[in-house]
This record gives sequence, C-alpha cells and structure tokens, in this order.
Amino acid sequence: MTNSSRTLGDWFEDFDREAFRLETLDDYSKSGGVDAYHAFLAGKPQPEEYQTADWVSTVGDAVRSGKRIYRVHVLARPLTDYLRFELSWGYRRNLTAGEEFFILDTTDQENPIPDAPDFWLFDERAAGVMEYDGEGKYLGSAFAGEEQVPRFLEYRDTALAQAVPFPDWWAKYGW
Repeated sequence: MTNSSRTLGDWFEDFDREAFRLETLDDYSKSGGVDAYHAFLAGKPQPEEYQTADWVSTVGDAVRSGKRIYRVHVLARPLTDYLRFELSWGYRRNLTAGEEFFILDTTDQENPIPDAPDFWLFDERAAGVMEYDGEGKYLGSAFAGEEQVPRFLEYRDTALAQAVPFPDWWAKYGW
C-alpha cells in the first residue's frame, strides 16, 4: 500500500467517470448508520437523517453529472441481520439516487475472489483498500500502488461477471 495525500473523500470529489466498490463482509454495523441499524432491528421506521444522509447527495450529484457509482456485494444466504438492513434500507434508498448494486451470491457456488479485500476503485486508476475490525468497524483505508491496480480491476471484472443486478436478486430472495 502507499501513503497518498489523497483520501477517499478527495477521490469522491474528484473522480471523473466511475467509482466502484467491492463489499465482502457480512457486518459493517459499527461503521456508520448505527442509529438506523438499531431502528431497523427494533422494527421502527427509518430515521429522517438516514433517509437524507450525505451519501445520497454525493451519489445523486455524481450521477446527475454523468458519473457512475456502482458496487458488488459478495454474500451468502441466509443473510445476517446487518445485511438484511443494508440491502432493504440502504441499497433501496441509494438506488433512488442512482447508485447501482449487484449481488454475487455464493450460497450455491464457490466464491471466485476469496482473497479480495473491500475496496473502492476510482476511474480504473486508484484503489483504496478498506480495513475493518472483526465487528464491522471501519479502521481506515490505504491506497494501493499503481502497479497493484490491475489486480483490483480483475477483482471487479470477476465479481461483475458473476453478479446479478440487485433488483433481480432482491425480487427472488428479498423479504
């Protein structure tokens, strides 16, 4: 990894064409939206601040300017409580802003990218690798060197080739 002076936040402000995210964990419950997650678990409605989160504006602004934000989540059923929350509240909310989601469901197949970390890939030229603890708490990110970007492109391409659009997957397996 490299220590770049650019942060993930910088990249979200400055990317030109696309931002891709690979999610591989079953639980990000300590990384944000904690109040919304607890409301979900308690059967309460979505908090207003969750519905109007900054991320929704970030995505909407990017998509309206012709950029693409999309992700693949590698997961297996049955879903964890956190994944039920993320997919039913988060993904469905973010779809309205224009973010695209795909699911690589490994329930009945082997994971084709078992060593892939969570990461963001910007304009096919910068990969920010996300680090989490065992309880889903975000610890930070580090950018891979330019020579490592092709590996992240392979992870993306493999995941996309085997994933299905979230709306299709949700129609079949959502609740």
